[in-house]
Amino acid sequence: MDIRVHTISLGCPKNRVDTEWMLGGFGPGLIHAPEPEEAEVILVNTCGFIEPAVNESLQTILDTAERVASLRPRPLLVVTGCLVSRYGQELGRELPEVDLFLEIARQGELGVHVRNLLGRGEDTPPSRLLTTAPGFAYLKIAEGCDNRCRFCTIPSIRGPLKSRPEADILEDARRCLDQGRSELVLIAQDVTAYGRDRGGKSALPGLLRDLTRLSGLKWLRLMYLYPAGLDRELLSFLADLGPPLLPYFDIPLQHAHPEILASMGRPFRRDPREVVERVRSFFPQAALRTTFITGYPGETEIHFKALESFVREARFNHLGVFPYYPEDGSAAAALPGQLPGAVKKRRRDAIMRIQSGISADILREQEGQELDILVDCPHEEWPGLFEGRAWFQAPEVDGLTYVSGDGLVSGRMVRATVEEAKTYDLVTLA
Repeated sequence: MDIRVHTISLGCPKNRVDTEWMLGGFGPGLIHAPEPEEAEVILVNTCGFIEPAVNESLQTILDTAERVASLRPRPLLVVTGCLVSRYGQELGRELPEVDLFLEIARQGELGVHVRNLLGRGEDTPPSRLLTTAPGFAYLKIAEGCDNRCRFCTIPSIRGPLKSRPEADILEDARRCLDQGRSELVLIAQDVTAYGRDRGGKSALPGLLRDLTRLSGLKWLRLMYLYPAGLDRELLSFLADLGPPLLPYFDIPLQHAHPEILASMGRPFRRDPREVVERVRSFFPQAALRTTFITGYPGETEIHFKALESFVREARFNHLGVFPYYPEDGSAAAALPGQLPGAVKKRRRDAIMRIQSGISADILREQEGQELDILVDCPHEEWPGLFEGRAWFQAPEVDGLTYVSGDGLVSGRMVRATVEEAKTYDLVTLA
């Protein structure tokens, strides 16, 4: 039986995958409702990682509830995700507008609850409805995290590391490829930790070997690679593996000064230059992405200058910066030396000014070069112009490649010449 569903998925790609599995649980009767007013069920999958994400999630819930409050019948409002798992019963007291709260561990029950509340629908086996651009799909290989970084609330929200069975991952991958996806993006809280909960040693090499053998796979991208897991043994394996594995490394370093890294409780506390140099020794042309936190408790000007120097030296292709937020329940929130918000943001902006120059310099080197571009979607405003990505651009977090030419189709890989480089984006002609 048909059910009209409007979906709002906030936060990271891991949340996106959870949403796709929940949508698949509605079965063939699912009808996408573009607007909340057109839906019978509104599904809001929230983020609750840091303060801005919490505020965005709460505001989204309130705004959505207000939009449909006067409708008769009113759509069923379902809220799930990290915000629910983090705050639990508090939300029920604060948000009576919500009909159903589902913690992450109970997301598989969504179909049952909807059928009970609406009085219709059919029981369907677990499946996944892809919602990304037609050229790629995320492949979540594990849930939770065993690291105990003092600023992070993820282990308390999503629990300890729990690796998916390899057979399930491979079946998921095959179905994505059968639907025309040519790029798979592996995600987890720490991709290098895959399988350690089942035997103490990473099972990532075996998984990657099997994935690269799948028909139709052109790009395999690894995200969220903790620096401690990128040892010489793994890097040697990756170098030998070769295509379709991309030489793209997303390594969340968080800081560069050893005193701050030690205070953060990071699993890799030595000089982060070591891991950058190690990766580049195996992959000289690697594209590197990282994230940093500015204004962590106790961060002095000396600590921050060390971070600035490291950013200039390392020359990352892509870099994200977050001002520190003292999250409820995190060990770092109780540390002395909490810094004013203005200082945190000033330091964040300073790092991004440095990175913008580096990014522009790196992309200028691509002018005149021919690149394979995976076409994602048409540009919303310019007919004939498409948005896509080169191999060194991960979806949704890095810059874009704009491509024009004859016969362009979303999901297709094309060869294009770089006509112009901007600060974070490329302009190409196929």
